[in-house]
Amino acid sequence: MPACAGDDMENNETKKPERKQVLLSGIQPTGVFTLGNYIGAVRNWQKMQDDFDCAYFIADLHSLTVRQEPAELRKHSKEAFALLLACGIDPEKSIVFIQSHVPAHAELGWILSCYTQFGELSRMTQFKDKSQQHPENINAGLFDYPALMAADILLYQPDYVPVGADQKQHLELTRTIVNRFNGLYGDVFRMPEPYIAKEGAKIMSLQDPAKKMSKSDTNTNAFISILDDPAVIRNKFKRAVTDSETEVVFREGKDGINNLMTIYSVVTGRSFDDIEKEFAGRGYGDFKAAVGEAVAEELSGVRTRFNDLMKDNAYLEECYRSGAERAARISQRTLNKVKKKIGLIV
Repeated sequence: MPACAGDDMENNETKKPERKQVLLSGIQPTGVFTLGNYIGAVRNWQKMQDDFDCAYFIADLHSLTVRQEPAELRKHSKEAFALLLACGIDPEKSIVFIQSHVPAHAELGWILSCYTQFGELSRMTQFKDKSQQHPENINAGLFDYPALMAADILLYQPDYVPVGADQKQHLELTRTIVNRFNGLYGDVFRMPEPYIAKEGAKIMSLQDPAKKMSKSDTNTNAFISILDDPAVIRNKFKRAVTDSETEVVFREGKDGINNLMTIYSVVTGRSFDDIEKEFAGRGYGDFKAAVGEAVAEELSGVRTRFNDLMKDNAYLEECYRSGAERAARISQRTLNKVKKKIGLIV
């Protein structure tokens, strides 16, 4: 494996005449990524590395809002980190780290909690949803985690944050916090903008195309894990819910086919018009088989790279330790600036 090194983001502002725009995102280690995570997020992250200074992290602190089995959390965190690399995130080009390895996240999270209003947090849709899903454990962290999310973002002064359409609410709260904090203390935080992919930003369930694909779905046929065997992938697409028609065409009222066409378009690079022409008169059976084959082929390389990475624990540890060191150097500069502004001794 290549060495995990490089300080492009850190050196960017001091050595380059023109600053590359900074982009940051994270993903929770709550099991293997789905095809929705891959298409809607991670696949795009890989492509952004040449155009932006990127930082990507495993949001293990956020996963604590739901009770975790310790050994499983450690396992999932390492697997999620390996999956990022397997999906093409290059630790030479990007800063890749585990959130809990950088203490500044928790420290700034507390500070920003004191600049976030109770009413703002109570309006967060995900808090309401998770409270209903886990009524026995409506903890303070679940209520306050958007402040930690704001800290995750603002520590790295990013220009853009890739978000799904259903995550814009959290970024809007972050922007509200920036306005409030900068209004009190001057130009401390850069205002982050949402980066939403034009296509494939939201992949829906294969069994209920009215809702987003989720790895927590109790119906395993509803989602594709990016580590699923090719035969499993093909069979899940064969069982995908469509409609009573037979025409492969993208239009309102054909949620199932629209979802499959979106997936096929992103994976193959073909336009909806080309897909409609390709499958004119062929029916849904041929189309679902083609989508399954295309996805199986797309994910085969990811699965192979992941298996190789998981056999090389020393390399993985070198990468996430190196990434945390680089992230700590950047985040500490922002944290120190914040602490001085609000009156703490640094």
